[in-house]
Amino acid sequence: MVGTPLEPPDRPAMRIEIPRWIQLVGLPLLLVLAWIVAGAVRHVVFLFLVALLIALLLNPLVRGLGRVWIPRSFAVAIVYLTFAAAVAVAVIGLATVVVQQTRHASHRVDNYFTVESGHPLETGAVHDLTRTQAWFDSHHLKRIRVQKQGTKFLNSIGTTDVEKYTTKTLNWAEGAGLAVVGLLFSIVLVIVVSVYMLLDMHRLAAAVDRRFPPQPGSTPLIERMEQALASYVKGQLALSFIIGVSAGFGIWMLSIVGLLPNGGHYAILFGIWVAITELIPYIGPWLGALPPLVYALVQHPLSALWVALLFLGIQQLEGHIVVPKVMGHSLRLHPLLVIFGLLAGGEIYGFPGILVALPLLAAARAAWGFFGERVELARWPAEQPVDQAAGIDLAPAASESPAAPASP
Repeated sequence: MVGTPLEPPDRPAMRIEIPRWIQLVGLPLLLVLAWIVAGAVRHVVFLFLVALLIALLLNPLVRGLGRVWIPRSFAVAIVYLTFAAAVAVAVIGLATVVVQQTRHASHRVDNYFTVESGHPLETGAVHDLTRTQAWFDSHHLKRIRVQKQGTKFLNSIGTTDVEKYTTKTLNWAEGAGLAVVGLLFSIVLVIVVSVYMLLDMHRLAAAVDRRFPPQPGSTPLIERMEQALASYVKGQLALSFIIGVSAGFGIWMLSIVGLLPNGGHYAILFGIWVAITELIPYIGPWLGALPPLVYALVQHPLSALWVALLFLGIQQLEGHIVVPKVMGHSLRLHPLLVIFGLLAGGEIYGFPGILVALPLLAAARAAWGFFGERVELARWPAEQPVDQAAGIDLAPAASESPAAPASP
């Protein structure tokens, strides 16, 4: 009787060993070649990387719709239409608020420097200079003469100059809007490329799993990258929302209690600005605090002090509570690697490169962890002790055996 062959026992996944000569020659040459090619076609590489990030973010939604028997092409269309509608509504609402608040602020600046009122007739700028000088005089700071220099500066600029500056500001805002419209071609290209990636993402994931099968019970490579990106984006959006709402609410409260006159009119604008700049790593919080601080300084020195204390408290809240809780498990990268990634992104593609650097690092970290389970560098032999004077190897060779004792 012929017995059935026994199935071979489960074996651990094979590890790929990289020889020493490749470590010394191949890997550095590969890195240099990749850097040269990426620099030559950096615009194309950047667009494809952004498209890949979008596809990885939206693929879980497409995969979820596929589980309810919706064809993948229809699922991609549904996800993209929903995503585009949400982005369009957010952009239109944000643009409306920003334009209204900017125009209102520009008119107030005009009136502040040009419209005379009160008894005696004087502009708001002159009145604030007089009040500031009186505050210095009453606090034994008479040597600080801001009124004389400030009045000379105000007399050196006229109504025409102020109107010219505000007109330039509005023109700059309109030019920025036109520049955004000019980016539509790149945006459309990114959308088209990401759609093609989404349509074939399941095939790409299957091919990667066949070539690099995951360990039993572990997550495949594509899903790891999706999870890393989703975790980072959710954490960053939550962080921006919390900090923006805190800044807007704090400015509104300072206006309510009278510590920041008319600050409530711009609380929404300042909160949106703080939320947007929070997306910029490291320098974002400082950029977010700058416009409210300048506005408060124009109102009164004490108002600027209160605003500075407000943002100092927000940054302490962010550093000690919000960031550890919200972003602690989303990125998990060493700070030196984060700084290097940000600098490299800015050097390669400017400000957009800085924005894309951290999501790419999150995805790269997931890939590194996946391949780290499968790639092993060939070990180098231990260094042999050498006589430094004669250059003679003192250690016995591995193949040599100690001499046998002589026969009696």
